[in-house]
Amino acid sequence: MTGPYGILSPVWAGTATAQLMSEESILRAMLRVEASWAQALADAGEAPAPSAAAIVAISEDPARAGLSVEEIASQSPGGGNPVIPMLAAVRRALVEAGESDAALHRGATSQDILDTALMLLCRESVAALLSDARRAGTALSRLSQEHRNSVCVARSLTQHALPTTFGLRCAGWLDGLTQAIQRLELAAAKLPLQWGGAVGTQASLSDSLGPQRAAALTTDLAARLGLRAMPRPWHTQRQMILELAAALAGLLATLGKAAGDVLTLQRPEVAELREPTVPGRGGSSAMPQKQNPVLSTLIRSAALAGPGQLSTLYLAAATAEDERPAGGWHAEWPSLVELARLSGGAATRAAELFEGLVVDPGAMAVNLRLSGDAVLSERLMARLGSSFPGGRQALQDVVRRSAVERVGLRGLLEEHLGDSIAPADLDRLLDPHRYLGRAQEFIDAAVDEFNQQDFNQQDFNQTAAQPEGPTDHA
Repeated sequence: MTGPYGILSPVWAGTATAQLMSEESILRAMLRVEASWAQALADAGEAPAPSAAAIVAISEDPARAGLSVEEIASQSPGGGNPVIPMLAAVRRALVEAGESDAALHRGATSQDILDTALMLLCRESVAALLSDARRAGTALSRLSQEHRNSVCVARSLTQHALPTTFGLRCAGWLDGLTQAIQRLELAAAKLPLQWGGAVGTQASLSDSLGPQRAAALTTDLAARLGLRAMPRPWHTQRQMILELAAALAGLLATLGKAAGDVLTLQRPEVAELREPTVPGRGGSSAMPQKQNPVLSTLIRSAALAGPGQLSTLYLAAATAEDERPAGGWHAEWPSLVELARLSGGAATRAAELFEGLVVDPGAMAVNLRLSGDAVLSERLMARLGSSFPGGRQALQDVVRRSAVERVGLRGLLEEHLGDSIAPADLDRLLDPHRYLGRAQEFIDAAVDEFNQQDFNQQDFNQTAAQPEGPTDHA
Protein backbone atom coordinates (compact mmCIF):
# COMPACT_ATOMS: atom_id res chain seq x y z
CA MET A 1 0.00 0.00 0.00
CA THR A 2 1.18 3.50 -0.84
CA GLY A 3 0.86 6.07 1.95
CA PRO A 4 -0.64 7.70 3.82
CA TYR A 5 -0.40 4.85 6.26
CA GLY A 6 -2.55 6.36 9.01
CA ILE A 7 -0.26 5.74 11.97
CA LEU A 8 -2.23 8.37 13.89
CA SER A 9 -5.54 7.59 12.17
CA PRO A 10 -6.26 3.92 12.95
CA VAL A 11 -9.90 4.30 11.97
CA TRP A 12 -8.96 4.39 8.29
CA ALA A 13 -5.50 2.82 8.33
CA GLY A 14 -5.30 -0.15 6.01
CA THR A 15 -8.75 0.37 4.47
CA ALA A 16 -9.72 0.58 0.82
CA THR A 17 -10.47 4.27 1.24
CA ALA A 18 -6.96 4.93 2.51
CA GLN A 19 -5.58 3.47 -0.69
CA LEU A 20 -8.10 5.27 -2.90
CA MET A 21 -7.31 8.58 -1.24
CA SER A 22 -3.53 8.12 -1.09
CA GLU A 23 -1.25 10.74 -2.58
CA GLU A 24 -0.25 8.26 -5.26
CA SER A 25 -3.94 7.90 -6.18
CA ILE A 26 -4.34 11.67 -6.31
CA LEU A 27 -1.44 11.93 -8.74
CA ARG A 28 -2.82 9.13 -10.89
CA ALA A 29 -6.26 10.76 -10.93
CA MET A 30 -4.80 14.08 -12.13
CA LEU A 31 -2.88 12.25 -14.84
CA ARG A 32 -6.03 10.36 -15.80
CA VAL A 33 -7.87 13.64 -16.33
CA GLU A 34 -5.05 14.98 -18.52
CA ALA A 35 -4.89 11.71 -20.47
CA SER A 36 -8.65 11.55 -21.02
CA TRP A 37 -8.67 15.13 -22.28
CA ALA A 38 -5.73 14.46 -24.60
CA GLN A 39 -7.48 11.38 -25.97
CA ALA A 40 -10.75 13.30 -26.46
CA LEU A 41 -8.89 15.98 -28.43
CA ALA A 42 -7.06 13.39 -30.51
CA ASP A 43 -10.19 11.38 -31.27
CA ALA A 44 -11.86 14.61 -32.44
CA GLY A 45 -8.90 15.42 -34.68
CA GLU A 46 -7.94 18.42 -32.57
CA ALA A 47 -4.58 17.11 -31.30
CA PRO A 48 -1.89 14.74 -32.59
CA ALA A 49 -2.70 11.11 -31.81
CA PRO A 50 0.92 10.20 -30.92
CA SER A 51 1.06 13.01 -28.36
CA ALA A 52 -2.19 11.83 -26.75
CA ALA A 53 -1.01 8.21 -26.74
CA ALA A 54 2.21 9.20 -25.00
CA ILE A 55 0.26 11.10 -22.33
CA VAL A 56 -1.99 8.09 -21.80
CA ALA A 57 1.09 5.87 -21.38
CA ILE A 58 2.53 8.22 -18.77
CA SER A 59 -0.78 8.23 -16.86
CA GLU A 60 -0.81 4.44 -16.77
CA ASP A 61 2.72 4.14 -15.39
CA PRO A 62 3.86 7.48 -13.91
CA ALA A 63 6.81 5.98 -12.05
CA ARG A 64 8.28 4.54 -15.24
CA ALA A 65 8.02 7.99 -16.80
CA GLY A 66 9.95 9.43 -13.88
CA LEU A 67 7.02 11.10 -12.10
CA SER A 68 7.50 11.02 -8.33
CA VAL A 69 4.87 11.96 -5.75
CA GLU A 70 7.59 13.20 -3.43
CA GLU A 71 9.15 15.42 -6.09
CA ILE A 72 5.84 16.88 -7.23
CA ALA A 73 4.79 17.54 -3.63
CA SER A 74 8.07 19.25 -2.83
CA GLN A 75 7.72 21.52 -5.87
CA SER A 76 4.03 22.35 -5.41
CA PRO A 77 4.63 25.39 -3.16
CA GLY A 78 6.18 27.12 -6.17
CA GLY A 79 2.81 27.37 -7.93
CA GLY A 80 0.52 26.83 -4.97
CA ASN A 81 -0.86 23.52 -6.26
CA PRO A 82 0.47 20.14 -7.45
CA VAL A 83 -0.77 20.42 -11.03
CA ILE A 84 1.91 22.86 -12.13
CA PRO A 85 4.93 20.69 -11.20
CA MET A 86 3.08 17.62 -12.49
CA LEU A 87 2.70 19.23 -15.91
CA ALA A 88 6.38 20.13 -15.93
CA ALA A 89 7.25 16.51 -15.15
CA VAL A 90 4.94 15.23 -17.89
CA ARG A 91 6.42 17.61 -20.45
CA ARG A 92 9.92 16.49 -19.47
CA ALA A 93 8.87 12.86 -19.90
CA LEU A 94 7.36 13.65 -23.31
CA VAL A 95 10.56 15.34 -24.46
CA GLU A 96 12.62 12.37 -23.29
CA ALA A 97 10.29 10.07 -25.25
CA GLY A 98 10.58 12.28 -28.33
CA GLU A 99 6.89 13.17 -28.31
CA SER A 100 5.06 16.48 -28.62
CA ASP A 101 3.08 18.04 -25.77
CA ALA A 102 0.48 19.41 -28.19
CA ALA A 103 -2.29 17.33 -26.61
CA LEU A 104 -1.37 18.23 -23.02
CA HIS A 105 -3.52 20.56 -20.89
CA ARG A 106 -4.95 22.39 -23.89
CA GLY A 107 -7.42 25.09 -22.82
CA ALA A 108 -7.42 23.79 -19.24
CA THR A 109 -6.29 25.28 -15.95
CA SER A 110 -4.92 23.80 -12.75
CA GLN A 111 -8.28 23.99 -11.00
CA ASP A 112 -9.95 22.01 -13.78
CA ILE A 113 -7.48 19.17 -13.32
CA LEU A 114 -7.41 19.08 -9.53
CA ASP A 115 -11.15 19.57 -8.96
CA THR A 116 -11.99 16.90 -11.53
CA ALA A 117 -9.39 14.49 -10.13
CA LEU A 118 -10.85 14.89 -6.64
CA MET A 119 -14.33 14.22 -7.99
CA LEU A 120 -13.05 10.98 -9.54
CA LEU A 121 -11.47 9.89 -6.28
CA CYS A 122 -14.55 10.82 -4.29
CA ARG A 123 -16.76 8.72 -6.56
CA GLU A 124 -14.48 5.72 -6.17
CA SER A 125 -14.20 6.20 -2.41
CA VAL A 126 -17.95 6.58 -2.00
CA ALA A 127 -18.54 3.39 -3.99
CA ALA A 128 -16.17 1.51 -1.67
CA LEU A 129 -17.57 2.91 1.56
CA LEU A 130 -21.17 2.38 0.43
CA SER A 131 -20.35 -1.30 0.00
CA ASP A 132 -19.21 -1.45 3.63
CA ALA A 133 -22.16 0.66 4.79
CA ARG A 134 -24.56 -1.78 3.16
CA ARG A 135 -22.76 -4.66 4.86
CA ALA A 136 -23.34 -2.89 8.16
CA GLY A 137 -26.97 -2.33 7.20
CA THR A 138 -27.47 -5.98 6.30
CA ALA A 139 -26.08 -6.99 9.69
CA LEU A 140 -28.34 -4.51 11.48
CA SER A 141 -31.33 -5.79 9.54
CA ARG A 142 -30.53 -9.30 10.71
CA LEU A 143 -30.07 -8.19 14.33
CA SER A 144 -33.34 -6.24 14.21
CA GLN A 145 -35.25 -9.36 13.26
CA GLU A 146 -33.37 -11.83 15.42
CA HIS A 147 -33.93 -9.69 18.52
CA ARG A 148 -37.34 -8.25 17.79
CA ASN A 149 -38.60 -9.96 20.97
CA SER A 150 -35.51 -9.43 23.14
CA VAL A 151 -37.03 -7.07 25.67
CA CYS A 152 -34.66 -4.56 27.27
CA VAL A 153 -34.90 -1.22 29.00
CA ALA A 154 -35.02 2.01 27.03
CA ARG A 155 -33.07 4.85 28.57
CA SER A 156 -33.74 8.57 28.33
CA LEU A 157 -31.37 11.17 29.79
CA THR A 158 -29.24 8.18 30.95
CA GLN A 159 -32.07 6.77 33.14
CA HIS A 160 -34.33 3.76 32.79
CA ALA A 161 -37.51 4.86 31.03
CA LEU A 162 -39.75 2.17 29.47
CA PRO A 163 -39.46 -1.32 28.02
CA THR A 164 -38.34 -1.67 24.42
CA THR A 165 -36.68 -4.41 22.40
CA PHE A 166 -33.11 -4.68 21.26
CA GLY A 167 -34.47 -5.37 17.79
CA LEU A 168 -36.10 -1.95 17.74
CA ARG A 169 -32.89 -0.33 18.94
CA CYS A 170 -31.04 -1.97 16.04
CA ALA A 171 -33.84 -0.86 13.70
CA GLY A 172 -33.25 2.70 14.86
CA TRP A 173 -29.56 2.43 13.99
CA LEU A 174 -30.55 0.87 10.66
CA ASP A 175 -33.00 3.66 9.91
CA GLY A 176 -30.32 6.30 10.36
CA LEU A 177 -27.89 4.33 8.22
CA THR A 178 -30.45 3.86 5.44
CA GLN A 179 -31.09 7.59 5.29
CA ALA A 180 -27.35 8.33 5.26
CA ILE A 181 -26.80 5.87 2.42
CA GLN A 182 -29.62 7.40 0.39
CA ARG A 183 -28.24 10.89 0.84
CA LEU A 184 -24.72 9.82 -0.04
CA GLU A 185 -25.88 8.02 -3.18
CA LEU A 186 -27.67 11.14 -4.37
CA ALA A 187 -24.67 13.37 -3.69
CA ALA A 188 -22.22 11.01 -5.37
CA ALA A 189 -24.44 10.63 -8.46
CA LYS A 190 -24.18 14.37 -9.06
CA LEU A 191 -20.40 14.73 -8.84
CA PRO A 192 -19.48 16.92 -11.80
CA LEU A 193 -16.69 17.59 -14.24
CA GLN A 194 -14.90 20.89 -13.72
CA TRP A 195 -13.77 22.37 -17.03
CA GLY A 196 -13.77 26.14 -17.33
CA GLY A 197 -10.31 27.28 -18.22
CA ALA A 198 -8.48 30.10 -16.50
CA VAL A 199 -11.47 32.04 -15.14
CA GLY A 200 -14.42 29.80 -15.96
CA THR A 201 -15.19 31.15 -19.44
CA GLN A 202 -13.47 28.49 -21.60
CA ALA A 203 -12.11 31.43 -23.57
CA SER A 204 -8.96 29.69 -24.81
CA LEU A 205 -10.77 26.55 -25.86
CA SER A 206 -13.63 28.42 -27.49
CA ASP A 207 -11.23 30.74 -29.30
CA SER A 208 -9.30 27.85 -30.86
CA LEU A 209 -12.13 25.40 -31.46
CA GLY A 210 -15.29 27.50 -31.44
CA PRO A 211 -17.95 27.48 -28.69
CA GLN A 212 -19.96 24.58 -30.10
CA ARG A 213 -16.92 22.38 -30.51
CA ALA A 214 -15.67 23.30 -27.03
CA ALA A 215 -19.05 22.39 -25.56
CA ALA A 216 -19.15 19.05 -27.36
CA LEU A 217 -15.65 18.09 -26.25
CA THR A 218 -16.42 19.07 -22.67
CA THR A 219 -19.44 16.76 -22.67
CA ASP A 220 -17.33 14.01 -24.22
CA LEU A 221 -14.71 14.39 -21.48
CA ALA A 222 -17.35 14.08 -18.77
CA ALA A 223 -18.61 10.86 -20.34
CA ARG A 224 -15.09 9.42 -20.56
CA LEU A 225 -14.54 10.11 -16.87
CA GLY A 226 -18.01 9.01 -15.75
CA LEU A 227 -18.80 12.42 -14.24
CA ARG A 228 -21.78 14.67 -14.69
CA ALA A 229 -21.46 17.18 -17.51
CA MET A 230 -22.39 20.54 -16.01
CA PRO A 231 -23.92 23.35 -18.10
CA ARG A 232 -21.22 25.70 -16.80
CA PRO A 233 -18.05 25.62 -14.69
CA TRP A 234 -18.25 25.85 -10.88
CA HIS A 235 -14.88 27.34 -9.93
CA THR A 236 -16.23 29.37 -7.01
CA GLN A 237 -19.64 27.75 -6.53
CA ARG A 238 -18.86 24.79 -4.30
CA GLN A 239 -22.33 23.42 -3.60
CA MET A 240 -21.56 20.03 -5.14
CA ILE A 241 -18.63 19.55 -2.80
CA LEU A 242 -20.70 20.74 0.16
CA GLU A 243 -23.50 18.29 -0.64
CA LEU A 244 -21.04 15.42 -0.80
CA ALA A 245 -19.20 16.53 2.35
CA ALA A 246 -22.45 16.95 4.29
CA ALA A 247 -23.55 13.47 3.22
CA LEU A 248 -20.23 12.00 4.35
CA ALA A 249 -20.53 13.80 7.67
CA GLY A 250 -24.10 12.53 7.98
CA LEU A 251 -22.91 8.96 7.58
CA LEU A 252 -20.29 9.57 10.26
CA ALA A 253 -22.93 11.01 12.58
CA THR A 254 -25.28 8.04 12.29
CA LEU A 255 -22.45 5.54 12.72
CA GLY A 256 -21.11 7.55 15.64
CA LYS A 257 -24.49 7.47 17.37
CA ALA A 258 -24.71 3.68 17.00
CA ALA A 259 -21.11 3.21 18.16
CA GLY A 260 -21.78 5.42 21.19
CA ASP A 261 -24.74 3.24 22.15
CA VAL A 262 -22.66 0.09 21.73
CA LEU A 263 -19.92 1.56 23.92
CA THR A 264 -22.43 2.21 26.70
CA LEU A 265 -24.11 -1.18 26.40
CA GLN A 266 -20.84 -3.09 26.65
CA ARG A 267 -19.68 -1.48 29.88
CA PRO A 268 -19.12 -4.31 32.39
CA GLU A 269 -21.86 -3.00 34.66
CA VAL A 270 -24.32 -3.14 31.73
CA ALA A 271 -22.84 -6.02 29.69
CA GLU A 272 -25.70 -6.33 27.21
CA LEU A 273 -23.36 -6.34 24.20
CA ARG A 274 -19.84 -7.39 23.33
CA GLU A 275 -17.75 -6.53 20.31
CA PRO A 276 -16.43 -9.33 18.11
CA THR A 277 -12.95 -10.29 19.19
CA VAL A 278 -9.97 -11.30 17.11
CA PRO A 279 -6.45 -12.16 18.27
CA GLY A 280 -4.32 -9.10 18.86
CA ARG A 281 -7.14 -6.56 19.03
CA GLY A 282 -8.50 -4.78 22.06
CA GLY A 283 -5.71 -5.57 24.50
CA SER A 284 -4.21 -3.09 26.92
CA SER A 285 -0.47 -2.43 27.12
CA ALA A 286 -0.66 -2.14 30.91
CA MET A 287 -3.74 -4.13 31.97
CA PRO A 288 -3.87 -7.62 30.44
CA GLN A 289 -7.32 -8.34 31.85
CA LYS A 290 -8.95 -5.66 29.67
CA GLN A 291 -10.68 -6.23 26.35
CA ASN A 292 -11.15 -2.77 24.92
CA PRO A 293 -14.03 -2.00 22.50
CA VAL A 294 -11.72 -0.90 19.72
CA LEU A 295 -14.14 -0.94 16.78
CA SER A 296 -16.74 1.25 18.50
CA THR A 297 -14.01 3.56 19.75
CA LEU A 298 -12.56 4.05 16.28
CA ILE A 299 -15.97 4.70 14.74
CA ARG A 300 -16.73 7.26 17.42
CA SER A 301 -13.34 8.94 16.89
CA ALA A 302 -14.18 9.40 13.21
CA ALA A 303 -17.60 10.82 14.06
CA LEU A 304 -15.99 13.33 16.41
CA ALA A 305 -13.36 14.37 13.84
CA GLY A 306 -15.74 14.73 10.89
CA PRO A 307 -17.49 18.00 11.82
CA GLY A 308 -14.18 19.88 11.93
CA GLN A 309 -13.37 18.88 8.36
CA LEU A 310 -16.91 19.76 7.27
CA SER A 311 -16.72 23.21 8.85
CA THR A 312 -13.51 23.94 6.94
CA LEU A 313 -15.24 23.10 3.67
CA TYR A 314 -18.20 25.35 4.45
CA LEU A 315 -15.90 28.20 5.46
CA ALA A 316 -13.85 27.73 2.29
CA ALA A 317 -17.01 27.85 0.15
CA ALA A 318 -18.25 30.97 1.91
CA THR A 319 -14.96 32.80 1.28
CA ALA A 320 -14.40 31.70 -2.33
CA GLU A 321 -13.77 35.15 -3.72
CA ASP A 322 -13.38 36.27 -7.34
CA GLU A 323 -12.97 33.62 -10.06
CA ARG A 324 -10.29 31.64 -8.21
CA PRO A 325 -10.07 31.76 -4.41
CA ALA A 326 -6.84 32.68 -2.71
CA GLY A 327 -6.68 30.09 0.07
CA GLY A 328 -10.28 28.92 0.24
CA TRP A 329 -9.87 26.50 -2.65
CA HIS A 330 -6.55 25.29 -1.29
CA ALA A 331 -8.02 24.66 2.17
CA GLU A 332 -10.63 22.32 0.68
CA TRP A 333 -8.25 19.66 -0.55
CA PRO A 334 -6.98 18.11 2.70
CA SER A 335 -10.34 18.47 4.45
CA LEU A 336 -12.28 16.74 1.67
CA VAL A 337 -9.74 13.94 1.44
CA GLU A 338 -9.67 13.40 5.21
CA LEU A 339 -13.46 13.45 5.44
CA ALA A 340 -13.61 10.71 2.80
CA ARG A 341 -10.96 8.70 4.65
CA LEU A 342 -12.79 9.03 7.97
CA SER A 343 -16.11 8.00 6.43
CA GLY A 344 -14.61 5.05 4.62
CA GLY A 345 -12.79 3.90 7.73
CA ALA A 346 -15.88 4.23 9.91
CA ALA A 347 -17.98 2.25 7.41
CA THR A 348 -15.38 -0.53 7.28
CA ARG A 349 -15.21 -0.78 11.07
CA ALA A 350 -19.01 -0.62 11.38
CA ALA A 351 -19.47 -3.54 9.00
CA GLU A 352 -17.16 -5.67 11.13
CA LEU A 353 -18.73 -4.47 14.37
CA PHE A 354 -22.33 -5.27 13.50
CA GLU A 355 -21.58 -8.47 11.61
CA GLY A 356 -19.94 -9.89 14.72
CA LEU A 357 -21.80 -8.14 17.53
CA VAL A 358 -22.47 -10.45 20.48
CA VAL A 359 -25.86 -9.86 22.12
CA ASP A 360 -26.82 -11.05 25.62
CA PRO A 361 -30.64 -11.01 26.06
CA GLY A 362 -30.19 -12.46 29.55
CA ALA A 363 -28.23 -9.42 30.68
CA MET A 364 -30.89 -7.21 29.11
CA ALA A 365 -33.57 -8.95 31.17
CA VAL A 366 -31.51 -8.51 34.34
CA ASN A 367 -31.02 -4.79 33.70
CA LEU A 368 -34.71 -4.35 32.91
CA ARG A 369 -35.57 -5.77 36.33
CA LEU A 370 -33.37 -3.20 38.09
CA SER A 371 -36.21 -0.69 37.88
CA GLY A 372 -38.72 -3.27 38.95
CA ASP A 373 -42.35 -2.73 38.10
CA ALA A 374 -41.79 1.04 38.10
CA VAL A 375 -40.61 0.75 34.49
CA LEU A 376 -44.33 0.40 33.68
CA SER A 377 -45.35 3.53 35.62
CA GLU A 378 -46.44 5.36 32.45
CA ARG A 379 -48.89 2.56 31.73
CA LEU A 380 -50.07 2.45 35.34
CA MET A 381 -50.83 6.18 35.34
CA ALA A 382 -52.84 5.87 32.13
CA ARG A 383 -54.78 2.77 33.18
CA LEU A 384 -55.22 3.31 36.92
CA GLY A 385 -54.82 7.04 37.50
CA SER A 386 -58.50 7.93 37.43
CA SER A 387 -59.67 4.94 39.53
CA PHE A 388 -56.84 4.77 42.03
CA PRO A 389 -57.82 5.64 45.63
CA GLY A 390 -56.84 9.28 46.04
CA GLY A 391 -56.48 9.80 42.28
CA ARG A 392 -53.43 10.34 40.08
CA GLN A 393 -51.48 12.21 42.73
CA ALA A 394 -51.82 9.33 45.16
CA LEU A 395 -50.63 6.88 42.50
CA GLN A 396 -47.63 9.11 41.73
CA ASP A 397 -46.78 9.15 45.44
CA VAL A 398 -46.90 5.37 45.53
CA VAL A 399 -44.55 5.09 42.54
CA ARG A 400 -42.13 7.62 44.08
CA ARG A 401 -42.19 5.79 47.42
CA SER A 402 -41.36 2.56 45.64
CA ALA A 403 -38.35 4.20 43.97
CA VAL A 404 -37.06 6.13 47.01
CA GLU A 405 -37.58 3.45 49.64
CA ARG A 406 -36.83 0.59 47.23
CA VAL A 407 -40.10 -1.07 48.12
CA GLY A 408 -41.72 -3.41 45.58
CA LEU A 409 -44.28 -1.47 43.56
CA ARG A 410 -46.54 -4.48 43.10
CA GLY A 411 -46.96 -4.87 46.86
CA LEU A 412 -47.81 -1.19 47.30
CA LEU A 413 -50.34 -1.38 44.50
CA GLU A 414 -51.99 -4.47 45.99
CA GLU A 415 -52.10 -2.70 49.36
CA HIS A 416 -53.96 0.30 47.94
CA LEU A 417 -56.11 -1.45 45.35
CA GLY A 418 -57.16 -4.43 47.41
CA ASP A 419 -59.75 -6.56 45.66
CA SER A 420 -60.57 -3.86 43.11
CA ILE A 421 -58.14 -5.42 40.63
CA ALA A 422 -57.69 -9.12 39.90
CA PRO A 423 -54.16 -10.52 40.26
CA ALA A 424 -54.22 -11.65 36.64
CA ASP A 425 -55.11 -8.14 35.47
CA LEU A 426 -52.29 -6.69 37.56
CA ASP A 427 -49.91 -9.26 36.05
CA ARG A 428 -50.84 -8.07 32.58
CA LEU A 429 -50.38 -4.41 33.51
CA LEU A 430 -46.92 -5.10 34.91
CA ASP A 431 -45.73 -7.32 32.05
CA PRO A 432 -43.12 -5.37 30.01
CA HIS A 433 -43.73 -7.64 27.01
CA ARG A 434 -47.26 -6.21 26.82
CA TYR A 435 -46.14 -2.58 26.70
CA LEU A 436 -44.08 -2.35 23.54
CA GLY A 437 -46.45 -0.29 21.44
CA ARG A 438 -45.84 -0.59 17.71
CA ALA A 439 -42.27 -1.86 18.10
CA GLN A 440 -42.80 -4.82 15.77
CA GLU A 441 -44.32 -2.61 13.10
CA PHE A 442 -41.47 -0.10 13.35
CA ILE A 443 -38.87 -2.86 13.06
CA ASP A 444 -40.52 -4.16 9.90
CA ALA A 445 -40.69 -0.65 8.44
CA ALA A 446 -36.97 -0.01 8.99
CA VAL A 447 -35.94 -3.39 7.61
CA ASP A 448 -38.23 -3.07 4.60
CA GLU A 449 -36.93 0.38 3.70
CA PHE A 450 -33.33 -0.82 3.84
CA ASN A 451 -34.11 -3.91 1.78
CA GLN A 452 -35.92 -1.86 -0.85
CA GLN A 453 -32.78 0.09 -1.68
CA ASP A 454 -31.71 -0.87 -5.17
CA PHE A 455 -28.36 0.61 -6.05
CA ASN A 456 -26.84 -0.49 -9.32
CA GLN A 457 -23.31 0.74 -10.02
CA GLN A 458 -23.71 0.55 -13.81
CA ASP A 459 -26.88 2.64 -13.73
CA PHE A 460 -25.14 5.03 -11.35
CA ASN A 461 -22.26 5.58 -13.76
CA GLN A 462 -24.58 6.09 -16.71
CA THR A 463 -26.68 8.62 -14.79
CA ALA A 464 -23.64 10.50 -13.57
CA ALA A 465 -22.33 10.91 -17.10
CA GLN A 466 -25.48 12.56 -18.38
CA PRO A 467 -25.34 16.36 -18.77
CA GLU A 468 -27.47 18.31 -16.35
CA GLY A 469 -28.54 20.77 -18.99
CA PRO A 470 -27.52 22.41 -22.30
CA THR A 471 -23.74 22.67 -22.71
CA ASP A 472 -23.56 25.00 -25.71
CA HIS A 473 -22.08 27.77 -23.58
CA ALA A 474 -20.07 25.64 -21.12
